[in-house]
Amino acid sequence: MKTNYSANLLAVALLAAVTFTTAAIARAQYGATTARPSDVMAIDILLEPDATMLQHAAANNARLRQVYPEGFALDATHTPHITMLQCFVRTADLDKLYATEEKMFVGANINAMKLEAFKYYYAPADATTGVAGICAKPSPGILKLQADVIVTAKPFMQKTASASAFTAPHQDPATDAAFIKYISTVVPKMSGEHFNPHVSIGVATKDYLDKMLTETFESFTFSPVGAAVYQLGPYGTAAKQLKKWNLNP
Repeated sequence: MKTNYSANLLAVALLAAVTFTTAAIARAQYGATTARPSDVMAIDILLEPDATMLQHAAANNARLRQVYPEGFALDATHTPHITMLQCFVRTADLDKLYATEEKMFVGANINAMKLEAFKYYYAPADATTGVAGICAKPSPGILKLQADVIVTAKPFMQKTASASAFTAPHQDPATDAAFIKYISTVVPKMSGEHFNPHVSIGVATKDYLDKMLTETFESFTFSPVGAAVYQLGPYGTAAKQLKKWNLNP
């Protein structure tokens, strides 16, 4: 009986050690304790572009809506922006994240940044459609800014979430799952040398967008005029403003 009791104690101790080690590894990787999916929000830390980019985005959005009316319009729930980081964060940690990101942005002087828009692109949304965008060249300035945004957000980032992290689900669970997986892998797949700074302009069929990519693109220069945090909506849109900073010099 004593031997069985000692063995049981040893098993419990080993299980506790494994549990503690697994939790410690998770904290080291993601900076914050793992939260229930319902306690997590999908967010976009972003730059707001100036009037020049907004005009180009609006014109292209109107064009895409003509050929694919089911796509989104650029409006208060689909704000044109340049994503610096999309990630999952505990709702309870948002105020801490705002405070640390604000300190970083204040010192970044983003209003002086000049970006060159140089091509169209699109990312597949499902088997037949894609989300189109206008790309800016990844200048050393915006690459450094993205790296700083990620370092600042890292202590608050969660590995994954459920569809409840967004303002609304997609029309089918498969698309929800695809976007959850995408956001879970933004770092490192969409950061550093893989960063593609762009402003999303709408949705259309892949056939139409493939033709659009072959068109001549007239490059133009624009600048960021602000920074903000939004809750993500369907198709990774900036759907609900959570925090905005006045960064005028």
